[in-house]
Amino acid sequence: MPQRILVIDDEPQIRRFLGISLRALGFEVGEADSGGAGLADLATRGADAVVLDLGLPDRDGRDVLRDLRGWSKAPVIVLSVRSSESEKVALLDAGANDYMTKPFGVQELAARLRALLRERSADAAGTPVVFDDGRLRIDLAARRATLDGATLTLTRKEWALLAALLRHAGRVVTQPQLLREVWGADHDEDTHYLRVLVGKLRQKLGDDPAAPRYVATEPGVGLRFLAG
Repeated sequence: MPQRILVIDDEPQIRRFLGISLRALGFEVGEADSGGAGLADLATRGADAVVLDLGLPDRDGRDVLRDLRGWSKAPVIVLSVRSSESEKVALLDAGANDYMTKPFGVQELAARLRALLRERSADAAGTPVVFDDGRLRIDLAARRATLDGATLTLTRKEWALLAALLRHAGRVVTQPQLLREVWGADHDEDTHYLRVLVGKLRQKLGDDPAAPRYVATEPGVGLRFLAG
């Protein structure tokens, strides 16, 4: 049975474009042209993931997101022409799983949807998270990582950072979220700690920050583990 994606966007051309493109990739697609219609569709028909535009005619997309998060755990990707770093952080903190700035490519959107759906599926099944691209292998349950067959020696905080990113592979994790997970609730503004730790982790992974293979920076927002 195909996974259902609900697209909430008031622009007919965007809904048509996404509907055609996502159906061609094997998804079932529902469409809504307002926040109220989208919430009603989600409540009655459900969805495996939601693509939510912020500029809706009846209410702001952030309000729709807040209402949705009151009763649904469906992954949400926000679409917006608003590209400020503070806006992105606010959306992620409000419960969005990821964001894309218009204009966007449908292949990248589909890749991010698949990453969110894999994450949700693994969480539901209680499946241990394992990443293996033939070069880097990370087994969170075994707490073991190898690079080209050699065991990586990671500090406790390096491992905590890597695990936090891998659990959300394919989507951005905000700086405050990472700081809370690695250092605790009192350190959500100590971004210099994170910069230093990321540098050390990248060095051990053999990752080039200018052309990352594993850990990408979303400037001013957070980090993303590239799941391929």
